[in-house]
Amino acid sequence: MSMDVILLERVESLGNMGEKVRVKPGYARNYLLPQGKALRATADNIAYFESQRAALEKLNAEKRVDAEKIAKKLEGLKVSMIRNASEGGQLYGSVTARDIADAINAAGKAEIGRHMVVVNQNFKSIGLFDVPVVLHPEVKVAVTINIARSEEEAKTQAKTGKAVVVDYSGASEATDAKASLLDADALAAEAARSAEESAEAEKDAAKSAAKSAKRATKKVKAEDSAEEEVTEE
Repeated sequence: MSMDVILLERVESLGNMGEKVRVKPGYARNYLLPQGKALRATADNIAYFESQRAALEKLNAEKRVDAEKIAKKLEGLKVSMIRNASEGGQLYGSVTARDIADAINAAGKAEIGRHMVVVNQNFKSIGLFDVPVVLHPEVKVAVTINIARSEEEAKTQAKTGKAVVVDYSGASEATDAKASLLDADALAAEAARSAEESAEAEKDAAKSAAKSAKRATKKVKAEDSAEEEVTEE
């Protein structure tokens, strides 16, 4: 099921002003029609558009010129957004299109609405991100948002172009290396203890053998003495 509409302005990936296009009914009813971007392509609406085409095109051209002026002011704009986040860079919350619009407006460069900020999903980590701002159907500009935990970190990120986060992988490697050294030390200590224990065991065995030999010698001497006494009798 589909619906035919006539576009009152350029709609990206759909068409330019005055074009008749076929769209899904839900898209038309929920977005195009209420936003004034299109009319149902009925005979009456088509006739109305044609009668107003010159005026609509003139108005669109004026709006485009105004948007281009604002775009020049926003070119290269970077706005810092300070948020609470973990050492790994994950935000305790998120940054929305409204937050970005408010930050741009606070920078004093222009007054824009949240609907002009194009984000597929809210930002949930610190770092630098280029965000498209649609000022007019035919005018778009990118603004860089710098999400950081503090102004100092924002300055560092702006300078390096990288998010200031703890490199847990590096920390893990360092921990593994330290563990390996500890393991090596433990093995060495264990080997030393084993050698000492072996030496002690050898000494004990030698002492035990000496005692046994001494007892055997005494026994032999005793037996010899007993034999001598019997012979004399």
